[in-house]
Amino acid sequence: MSSLILPNNDGGIHEYSLQPATVWNKPTSPLTARRAYAAAHVIPRITADNTPGAPAQLDWDSTLAYRHELWSYGLGVADAMDTAQRGMGLDWLATQELIRRSGAEAAAVVASGNPATAGKTVRDLIACGAGTDQLDIAALATGAAGLEAVINAYREQIATVTEAGGKVILMASRALAKVASGAEDYLYVYSTLLQEVEQPVILHWLGTMFDPALAGYWGSDDVSVATETFLSLIRDHSQKVDGVKVSVLDADHEVALRAKLPENVRLYTGDDFNYPELIDGDKNHHSDALLGIFAAIYPAASVALQKYDAGEGTQARTILDSTRELGKHIFSAPTFYYKTGIAFMSWLNGKQAGFQMVGGLQSGRSVLHLVKTFELADQAGLLADPDLAAQRMSSFLLVNGVGA
Repeated sequence: MSSLILPNNDGGIHEYSLQPATVWNKPTSPLTARRAYAAAHVIPRITADNTPGAPAQLDWDSTLAYRHELWSYGLGVADAMDTAQRGMGLDWLATQELIRRSGAEAAAVVASGNPATAGKTVRDLIACGAGTDQLDIAALATGAAGLEAVINAYREQIATVTEAGGKVILMASRALAKVASGAEDYLYVYSTLLQEVEQPVILHWLGTMFDPALAGYWGSDDVSVATETFLSLIRDHSQKVDGVKVSVLDADHEVALRAKLPENVRLYTGDDFNYPELIDGDKNHHSDALLGIFAAIYPAASVALQKYDAGEGTQARTILDSTRELGKHIFSAPTFYYKTGIAFMSWLNGKQAGFQMVGGLQSGRSVLHLVKTFELADQAGLLADPDLAAQRMSSFLLVNGVGA
């Protein structure tokens, strides 16, 4: 069993002993009781200029291998989303390449006959964010011209996702939040796009804790008012909506919204705090999942979903609950830096050569925050090789002057 010396919040130190590795079995058949997408991060080329503002240069082998890892556990992948640093370092040029490459890899998995993904389509395995981040918001026109620019930007990105074979996720748009004058502008933009798409899409509602630039989305700062606008859009275009991803970290709001959705529209929880009870559901409804935290806890998440398939709901809920404290910590305020914790766990688990992120975002969390991430990941059984994780954690601490 590995052990190491870790710093305390009060400036002291303590010896920490890691538990033995937990065995999380991969599924031998497709997951069916819940539909789940893990929102995956991206891994930069270590020798690239990974500094703020620099164009993203990805380590394609490692980035795509991470997606294969998620697929091997029966999960779908939500790509080119906020977890992949959209709007926080991943530029549109790199995003286009990511969508194309991930779509091609998903098609290869479908063709491979992997039992965990048998019968799945490419759209089941890969859903990609389509947004408007190729626009220069500072130069964006106001009024009708601005709205048309937003629509055309969405069209370009929808076409990229569609050509790659993925399911479209209509991401919340900073540009739309800037130019929209009220709910009617949101309804105009989204209605136009939903009328045009070839297949049903996922609508994405991202709260301000994830992106402060999205304040007033759907035309109001009052969540209840915004929700009614959102619901009116869905009801009017329900045949073009596969589901909605809601990331406002309010379980009561999600439960109420879930009950009001048309029968054919799924609610993919984006609540990285309350996902255990939302996925577990109540006697009438449950949430499916499109979660950033699933990129960090995917072995446990997969086994929990396997338990739901086996009719063992109590065990499934227990497994999800065992990851809750890790999720709450990784997504603690400022929440938009949660990507740093996911990349840190990827590095601890040997999925990337170095703890680096596009745009230098590895600096988004403190040493003590990442120490606690390490401890909680171990306690949840999510350090695949405790010896490797301990070695890397020790190296991280040494480089950062702890114990030097």
